[in-house]
Amino acid sequence: MRACRTHCSSATTPRCSSATPRTGWTRSTPPCDAVTRVPAWSVPAFFIVGAISQYIGAAVGVFLFETTDPAAVAWLRAAAAALVLIAWRRPWRRAWTRRGVAVAGGFGIVTVGMNVAFFESIARIPLGTAVAIEFLGPVAVATLGSRRARDILAVAMVTAGVALLAGVRTGADTLGIVFALVAAALWAGYILLGKRVADAGGGLDSLAVGMAVAAVVLAVPLLSGQLLEDAAVFAEPRTWLFGLGVGVLSTAVPYALDQVVLTRVGRARFALLLALLPATAAVVGALMLQQIPAVAEVAGIALVMAALVISAGGQEAAPGPVGG
Repeated sequence: MRACRTHCSSATTPRCSSATPRTGWTRSTPPCDAVTRVPAWSVPAFFIVGAISQYIGAAVGVFLFETTDPAAVAWLRAAAAALVLIAWRRPWRRAWTRRGVAVAGGFGIVTVGMNVAFFESIARIPLGTAVAIEFLGPVAVATLGSRRARDILAVAMVTAGVALLAGVRTGADTLGIVFALVAAALWAGYILLGKRVADAGGGLDSLAVGMAVAAVVLAVPLLSGQLLEDAAVFAEPRTWLFGLGVGVLSTAVPYALDQVVLTRVGRARFALLLALLPATAAVVGALMLQQIPAVAEVAGIALVMAALVISAGGQEAAPGPVGG
């Protein structure tokens, strides 16, 4: 995440950055005045609202699983996000190179792949459990190669938490655990590739292009199963409305609110706020999907959250998953 080139006029005001912490990208023209008018005490509330929106979007996706394949739902989410972002950002106003489009497209494909794994996971295991397991990826990236006691403890705790969660979910849920681990691995790759995209510039313009490229390139592999099984579902307005809801709730709302949060609290505190995400996902899952966690699952989620708090010390905030 990079600070943007535009600064606020007051020397005592934090530098304005519209980096989107769930992607690690930066916009070139941040809304400095709007951001600096936000009271500091209200910033955690903005983060929580964004997190709730993100996981409500995931829960809406779960509702679609009754009639639609999770891979097809992931495609609907990507297509909806692409439409919303393109309408918002109008990326055609930028001068694009082939390499720029290729990098953005590759990032978009990795992002959608991560979302496919995430949706396949929450189709089988509770939302809070899947999100907690998924955090194995960013913790691994944040502590990779480190010999600090803090980082070793963080890895041990997140591993213990994931092992505890996996131990609770066995048998028919094993595939859900596997998909959550795949999502964690893709999230790690997403973070590493996201840094390259951030270095190339482009911000949300690149995200818009990347999601559009991914929606086109992955349309056949992601939709073929649903088309062969029940193509009529795409003639139902509910399918498209829910798909749009997933894209807006999991993309537009969290990104806008994250911009406000990061510019007001900085990366270190944002990294601490990320520790609230597994609990937020568990609460949304309990309220919307009636997924009441067992005691062991609560303990596993708590271990992952503690690991995130520990790994946040001295680390930059890892980008959160797009829609996951």
